[in-house]
Amino acid sequence: MRENLRNARKAAGMTQQELADKLRISLTHYQNIEYGKALGSIKLWDDLEDITGINQRVLRETHPVPLNNQE
Repeated sequence: MRENLRNARKAAGMTQQELADKLRISLTHYQNIEYGKALGSIKLWDDLEDITGINQRVLRETHPVPLNNQE
């Protein structure tokens, strides 16, 4: 699981469905990305970075890191 992505989504006050809607993808596709079962497009990660304000390299990490320690 991509803990950083999940934590960033929650910090933004969004459900998985709300974030999927904002990204214009299905809930299942978003869940697969958050659970690390799917990669997602470069555009999608760019959008996630814009939405969360966190570098996509940090969001893609599978090991949690403090989200206030962005590069």
